[in-house]
Amino acid sequence: MLDRLLFSAAAAVARLRHARVMHPRGRSFSGELAVRRPEVPFGAGLLDRPARYRATVRLSKGTPTPRGWPDVLGLAVRVHTRRGPRDLLLSSSGARPLLRHLFLPRRRVNGFYGSLAGYRTRRHGRLFLGAALDTGRREAILMAATRFGRWRPFARLRVGRGLSRRFDTRLAFDPIGNTAPDLRPVGVIQRLRGPVYRGSQRGRKHRLPLTLLR
Repeated sequence: MLDRLLFSAAAAVARLRHARVMHPRGRSFSGELAVRRPEVPFGAGLLDRPARYRATVRLSKGTPTPRGWPDVLGLAVRVHTRRGPRDLLLSSSGARPLLRHLFLPRRRVNGFYGSLAGYRTRRHGRLFLGAALDTGRREAILMAATRFGRWRPFARLRVGRGLSRRFDTRLAFDPIGNTAPDLRPVGVIQRLRGPVYRGSQRGRKHRLPLTLLR
């Protein structure tokens, strides 16, 4: 029942806006993700196996606030693997254990981004993902940590050229569907993301009838 309500509400808002419900303003870039072997395995192939992947990166604002105002910023990464896309969605947050679950509005794109909610792997019941973004170097260090553990890096993300506005408009991330069996989203936030993102994508594909716009 809740899933249906969230889906319908998100679809309606997206139709009215002709834009995403969440993080409507942003820009997309090409990228490359270089995964290195971690000190201790995390229990997920994407985090543990050294490899290079083509990536799509999107930097965005959570809400359409005026320019210069603090906002919840987003860093979305689509990793193009042989088994399909893997979408990792991070938001501006704190890096310390007690702040990993909280949104942290800010003005500057540089800084720390976290998954807020966790992922279940073969070794951990709840593993958090994070990234330290440096726009000057056009790169981000991706890392993971347990609930109270220290952050351990596992990959370097290179941010490449900017992609067209048309591409950005059509780009749709699915943090629930585009995951691996050994890196599954868990928790309430992750649970609610699914219907909201699916509804937003559906709404962007269909416009409201004229009678509903009067």
